[in-house]
Amino acid sequence: MSATQLHAVFPPDSRRPAGHYAPAIVHAGLVYISGQLPIDPITGAHCTGSIEEQTDQVLRNLDRILLAAGSSRDRVLQTTVYTSNVELWSQINAVYAQYFGDHRPARAVVPTPPLHYGFLIEIAAIAAQ
Repeated sequence: MSATQLHAVFPPDSRRPAGHYAPAIVHAGLVYISGQLPIDPITGAHCTGSIEEQTDQVLRNLDRILLAAGSSRDRVLQTTVYTSNVELWSQINAVYAQYFGDHRPARAVVPTPPLHYGFLIEIAAIAAQ
């Protein structure tokens, strides 16, 4: 693929987004991943459990998209973590640290008003392909 080409990534067996966006776009060797909410991509079920459960679902969604884009979690360059309750940060960070292990992508944490569907977390990312 030339540096000027881009393509949308839709993981197999996943539901198509209801909105006008792609789960990820690949361009010039980078994977730009849309904000992931704690929604099961196959069933559409909303994960409304603990912040740890919501964070885990979001990171599993991220893995699924990375795989479909030909990348992996150890190639994530940067994440943006949105949370509607920054007081939950220590629990979010514990799950996040376990997910990434020794890999430490650049990160921004953004406290927000309530997120869509009342979720507590959303994560967007950029990765090398």
